[in-house]
Amino acid sequence: MVRANNDFIVLDAKSGDDITRSVLTQIIFEQESKGQSMLPVQFLRRLIRFYGDQMQGFLPPYLEMSMESFSKAQEQMRENMSRAFGATTPMAAFEEQAQRNMALFQQAMKVWAPFAAGNMSGMPGIPGMPGMNAPKFNSADEEDKDEQLAELRKQMEAMQKQLDLMARSKG
Repeated sequence: MVRANNDFIVLDAKSGDDITRSVLTQIIFEQESKGQSMLPVQFLRRLIRFYGDQMQGFLPPYLEMSMESFSKAQEQMRENMSRAFGATTPMAAFEEQAQRNMALFQQAMKVWAPFAAGNMSGMPGIPGMPGMNAPKFNSADEEDKDEQLAELRKQMEAMQKQLDLMARSKG
């Protein structure tokens, strides 16, 4: 039931008490005893040290969060592996990932460096990148860029003057 990811509660037949924790701990003990050890001795020692410690209350949610994160990463890796080996060729999956990464890179470049997209050349073989299908700029586009650069320079100079004034007034 655990491997099938079914949540369950184990109740004592006589008392009706919830003994789920004890049963799950027993399962771990049995698996560890069979030589399928997953819990390193150092981890177990540290875990035991937390009993009765002031930080004891923080450990369960932290361990749960860590295991959840680990499980998500494991699932993602399984999906990636099945995609890689389930594709027509293993390289097809890597190429798809590379294309997604390049698309993200291009979006970041547009956001952080609006002028870089026109100046990045010599990157052959990458769809959508300048150098492959680089847009042709006419002289009006170049003049517009020059005006924008000039305006940015003016704004930077004004900010620098304000910073200098602020530094002088504090000094």
